[in-house]
Amino acid sequence: QVQLVESGGGLVQAGDSLRLSCAVSGRTFGSYAMGWFRQAPGKEREFVAAISWSGGNTDYADSVKGRFTSSSDNAKNTVYLQMNSLKPEDTAVYYCAAKDRLYGLARPDYDSWGQGTQVTVSS
Repeated sequence: QVQLVESGGGLVQAGDSLRLSCAVSGRTFGSYAMGWFRQAPGKEREFVAAISWSGGNTDYADSVKGRFTSSSDNAKNTVYLQMNSLKPEDTAVYYCAAKDRLYGLARPDYDSWGQGTQVTVSS
């Protein structure tokens, strides 16, 4: 079991950037997938991005491709989500998640979840 703690959320204006961090503790291996999901008020949780713990595989939702980038720093046991050109529709609680499978990165069948961090983008 891994434990995940997100940070880096906040209130920004449209066009600004934010970098979310997900601190990971517990056992992780190269075969682990780290996902980012978000949930806006009144909406279902949706996939945003994912990266293998080794950093070799990535996947992104169409809505964030070209704007968001996920990366991992194994030495720091941290995964990042760099968010550029933020839009009001990016407003949501962002969650970090982990699973020990490298397929179906966009599926929500992750085993461990963080508590979430709020991102609010004003127009």
